Amino acid sequence: MSVIVLTGIPGVGSSTVAREALNMMDDDAASRFRSVNYGDVMFEVAQQKGLVKSRDEMRKLESSIQRAIQQTAAKRIASIEGRVILDTHITIKTPQGYLPGLPRWVLDGLEPDLIILVEADPEEIYQRRVKDKSRSRDSDSVELIDEHQQINRATGMAYAALSGATVKIIANHDNGLRRAAGELLEVISG
Repeated sequence: MSVIVLTGIPGVGSSTVAREALNMMDDDAASRFRSVNYGDVMFEVAQQKGLVKSRDEMRKLESSIQRAIQQTAAKRIASIEGRVILDTHITIKTPQGYLPGLPRWVLDGLEPDLIILVEADPEEIYQRRVKDKSRSRDSDSVELIDEHQQINRATGMAYAALSGATVKIIANHDNGLRRAAGELLEVISG
């Protein structure tokens, strides 16, 4: 298994960038990648245990429960063969503070080659969250959104130091999806 971690804070559009990049590939190239959303796998685990009814409820669970769900999800993901684009949050903002999305035991199991942080201006993310009625997102201020992106940068570099992965930052500004997806495509195809 070869893992590319693709991450960004809620509302930055990392999942959208991944989908667009895979759509830009020819069928042969796209068939070599398996896109997996860590949160979807965690949600399946949490639902099977009867802990949550919606994905947005997971971040409100007690930290020890979230860690147990992470561990089960990591084992499922580690069993996937081929090149995996792992769409995930490397930090999760909880009522108790920031929870590492990929703690050491998850990193050791996944052994990522590359960590890609998708970012945007905090004001852009704030506006995207306000407009997105499909999710129950926290109503963070622009300053807290900026803080979360800075926490992600620091965490991404810490994860790289532990795993030997390379870190790349890709900007996903408003009306810049094709550019961001093209940059992602260039990085993962190399």
